Formats: sequence, structure tokens, C-alpha cells
Amino acid sequence: MNAQGIRSALNPGVRLREVFGWAMYDFANSGYSTVVITAVFAAYFVGGVAGGADWATLAWTSGLSVSYLIVMLTMPGLGAWADRVAGKKRMLMWVTAGCVVSTAALSLVEPGQVALGLLILVLSNTFFSYGESLTASFLPELAKPEAMGRVSGWGWSLGYIGGMLTLGVCLVYVLAAQARGETGGQFVPVTMWITAVVYGAAAWVTFALLREHSPPQPNAPVVTVLQSLRGLRQTLREALPYKDFTRLLACAVAYQGGVAVAITLAAIYAEQVIGFQPQETMVMIFVLNIAAFVGALLLGHVQDRLGHKLTLAFTLLGWMATCFIAAMATDKATFWWAAAIAGFCMGSSQSSGRAMAGLMVPVHRLGEFFGLWTFAIRLASILGPLTYGLITWLSDGNQRLAIGSTSLLFVLGLILLMPVDVERGRRAAQLPS
Repeated sequence: MNAQGIRSALNPGVRLREVFGWAMYDFANSGYSTVVITAVFAAYFVGGVAGGADWATLAWTSGLSVSYLIVMLTMPGLGAWADRVAGKKRMLMWVTAGCVVSTAALSLVEPGQVALGLLILVLSNTFFSYGESLTASFLPELAKPEAMGRVSGWGWSLGYIGGMLTLGVCLVYVLAAQARGETGGQFVPVTMWITAVVYGAAAWVTFALLREHSPPQPNAPVVTVLQSLRGLRQTLREALPYKDFTRLLACAVAYQGGVAVAITLAAIYAEQVIGFQPQETMVMIFVLNIAAFVGALLLGHVQDRLGHKLTLAFTLLGWMATCFIAAMATDKATFWWAAAIAGFCMGSSQSSGRAMAGLMVPVHRLGEFFGLWTFAIRLASILGPLTYGLITWLSDGNQRLAIGSTSLLFVLGLILLMPVDVERGRRAAQLPS
């Protein structure tokens, strides 16, 4: 697409470099989700820090769930404050610094230090999740409604490039370390530093180029972190008239729970069930990110023409196929097919969901209502992986049963998606409050 075509997708006054800066945050933080949550530290925690104990997967998913619960309870209030003072960018800078520092601190975790590992994991993933919500709230300021899918897809696509770059650098280091005879306890800490450095360096591009477009909202509700529970209840109540937005939230809770399983447990499943070696897992996740890049970029353009709802429904069917193939796979080659489909669907489902939410969020309450979107995503991120961990623990380690059960989340998401009317939700978001 040429520069003129890109400009036609943007709101008046928005520069191309701002969109690039915004998309660079997806580039920056994707290394964290790829290396820490998916490919490297997850498997290292279960197999190395926790020694492969029966409760290790449940402990990992529980730690993530605690961080998501913190974000669920606090992000709507923080989003309302950001709307009030026009401080989304300022807050984004602070939470980015917190995630970079805590990611580097994961290098301190050694085998047997389960409590320390969980504590730092909770801190880093909480800051990471805050950043995800804040950067998403900039999308309606940058893109025209009819181009929301394309612009969202640009961000996700660049994000997967960032994830692949970070993972690729880590993979090169891990292969060299293994050639020297080093163990996971020796090379995993270095990968945490690599991830932190890439995150921080790329995020500086965002801070240099992205502007705060929304003016201060003095009438926005004053909600401190300590009042977040009350603020969450108030925001949920005020969101009820936006019926299609709330229906999308319910849909997201279901299908994003399944996506969260893929993100947080792919490496664990590959190594514990299929028999992948750490370097094979990293290569698999690298290829998964290529497929996700293609899915986000290709369907990011298609969804603006085909429709966000139909595009999302298509990807949910793909996710169901992924769960079935993964549960039935008895060899690495078959599991590779599941990983490729999952990657393509991951990029598309996350991009189309964010674009749909952007269309139906009231323009004068972006931070607050995207806080609700984060609430839904984090609730899903608790329910999906935690259910997987519980099923694995209660079934004496039967992860095939757990991944097969995950398909039900995508079935439920598809059912809840059916009543959503995107155009009606868009009209409601444009009405004065």
C-alpha cells in the first residue's frame, strides 16, 4: 500500500509517523509475550524451576491468573484517570519501565526458586498487560472507523515481527550456549535480558513519535487505584446501554480464554506431551509467529471488506480445528500443522477483536471502556489457562484432555458472537452520552 492509501485510513491530523510509533509498541512488547510467556520462561519454569512437578503447570497458570486479576480490578480506574488528565502516553511510559525492569529481574530466578519466580512473573505480566490496554486505547484516535481493521492489523503484524526478532536473537544465543554445554539454568537468564533490552529500545520509538490526541476530560469520573472496585462496577453499569459492545465483551471472555491457553501453554505442551526439545520449541514458536504475522496482515485488510464479525467467526472455526489436531497429534509433524493453524488464527482473531471493540467504544471514554476490554481479556486469560491447569492436575497430567476441552471455549465464543451487530454498536458509540 502506498503512502496516500495509508493516509486515507487515518483520522484528520494523524501523521504516518505516529501510526508507525503506535505500531512499534506492538513490536516492543511482543518479545515479552513470545519469549517469557510462550516459548522460553514458561517451559523453563515448569521443567527447571519447579522440577517438572505435577503441580507445576497449575502453579504457572495460577501466577498468570493473579496478574490478570490485578489488571482486571485496576485497569478501568486507571483508564478513567488517563481520560481525565489526557495521560495515556505518560502512563504507558511508566508501565513499560516497570515491565522492562521486572523482565530483566526474571534472570535472577534459579531452579527451585518457585516463589521468587512467581512473584516476578506476576509483576512483569501485570505491567505488560497495562501496556497492552493503554496502547489499544490509542487506536480509535488514529484510524477512521472503516479502516480500524487495517490499522489494527498493521500493529499486530509489526508486533509479530518484533516477537520473531526477539525470539530469533534468543534462539541464536541458546544454540550457541547448548553447543558450549550450558544448561537451561545458564542460558535462560540471558534470554530475559535480551527480551528486556529489545522491549525498552523499541518502546522509545513509540514514546518519541506517538502523540496524545484526546483532550483532558474534566468530567470523567475520579477513580483512584484504591477505588477501582467501585469504578469497575460503575463502568460496567454505564456500559450496559452499549449492548453490542457488552455482547462482544462476553464473546471475548470465551474465545480469548482459548487463545490464552495457546499463548501460555504451547511450549509446555510441546515439550511435555509431544517431546520437543527447547530449541525445537523455539523454532516452532518462531514459525507460529510468521503464521500470525500473515494472519494479522492479510485478514486485517480483508476484515474491513468482509466484515469484522465474519472474519472473527472464521478464525474461531480455525481455533477449533487447532485444538482437535493438537489433542490427536502423536508425532511432531502433526503437531506442526496445529501450530501453523494456531498462528494464522491468533493474528487474525486478536486483530479483528481489537478492531471491533474500537468501533463500538464511545469516543469520549476510550481509556475507560478499553479498560473494560482489558477486563474481559484478562478474565479470559484467567479462566482459560487456569481451567487447563486444573484439568491437567485432576487428570494426573492428561494434557491431551485439557487441550481438547479448550475447543469448547471457541464454540462458546462463536455462539456469543452471533447476536453482535457491529454497525448498530458503532452508531451507539457515536451518540452523545
